[in-house]
Amino acid sequence: MMENAKLRLYQILERGRPEDKVSQVVDWALIVLIVANVVAAAAATVEELYARYHDAFWYFEVVSVAIFTVEYLCRLWVCTAHDSPFRDHPVKARLKFALGPYSLIDLLAILPFYLGLFVPTADFRFVRVFRLLRLLKLVRYSPALATLWRVLVNERRALSAALLIIVILLILSSTAMYYVEHDLQPDKFGSIPAAMWWAIATLTTVGYGDVVPVGAVGRMIGGLVMILGLAMFALPVGIIASGFATEIHRRDFVVTWGMVARVPLFAQLDALSVSRISSLLRARVVTSDTAIFRRGDPADAMYFIAAGVVEVDLKPEPLRLREGDFFGEIALLRDAPRMATVRTITQCRLLVLDRRDFEDLLESDSDLREAISEVADRRLSG
Repeated sequence: MMENAKLRLYQILERGRPEDKVSQVVDWALIVLIVANVVAAAAATVEELYARYHDAFWYFEVVSVAIFTVEYLCRLWVCTAHDSPFRDHPVKARLKFALGPYSLIDLLAILPFYLGLFVPTADFRFVRVFRLLRLLKLVRYSPALATLWRVLVNERRALSAALLIIVILLILSSTAMYYVEHDLQPDKFGSIPAAMWWAIATLTTVGYGDVVPVGAVGRMIGGLVMILGLAMFALPVGIIASGFATEIHRRDFVVTWGMVARVPLFAQLDALSVSRISSLLRARVVTSDTAIFRRGDPADAMYFIAAGVVEVDLKPEPLRLREGDFFGEIALLRDAPRMATVRTITQCRLLVLDRRDFEDLLESDSDLREAISEVADRRLSG
């Protein structure tokens, strides 16, 4: 009984799926609470507002910390669920989980409150501002931020090289400007570290204008540094953009691969064949009670069901297809318009194979063509 409860709680907190309504409600409730806490923490820095609604801020903080504490303890308890990556000895597993990045963020979200509660000498204004760290908890619920973090980790060597080039350029430009402008402006270019302020503002193209070269040589160096700054600071942006595109493509490929592997028609294929088919298929999500195509429409694709239920409007009885089934092949094989209307019963995740790729695939794989034709014949005769 207890193990079942732990597994269910693990699925809700750590393995939220689109079809799990309870998990989605919990996730959205926590997201709203996190955003509300960030707004409250920012509003609490307005002294007049904080003085007027001090009690309301306090009670909201107590309730929020209680919820976040329960969430943290629940995550710590369920991390040993049998299908989780933490399968060591319970104490060792929970320690490993607690030291993970997400767990440390969860701990930082509640630590300031207990710090201010049990340490009377703590600066409570500092503690209030420190609560803004709860914004980091949104990383857990944002695939985009998680993807960006993976990009930064994957591209760390290229980014480090770009950063090294920028640092070298900063030192060289500061040194050159020091020797050129030192005698003309000893108060602003009195040392290389002092000249670095000008170099940073120029390389980043911010150009505050508080420190500018006045000599002809200094202005020539300044113009060159501006041009180099544009080029050098564009380099990390390009690296991140390229890595982000690669990560998105990799994620889509992995998702498609997993969906293809669940289709019985492809279950016996080797990894190379699955990879080839995955590159041809497009993932598509269709909401419930939506017509995928109607009787008489031109046949432009074949569909595989990765999740969900669809209904084919056949006579005398409609046919319901579920995960692992496919449809739309008959019209493609006969080069004819659609013979029936297909409508989703639940939200469905589909894999779409376009007509041209369908023809190329069947032409190159006779076994696959035979299997699809056999199912099509059986449906026509039934």
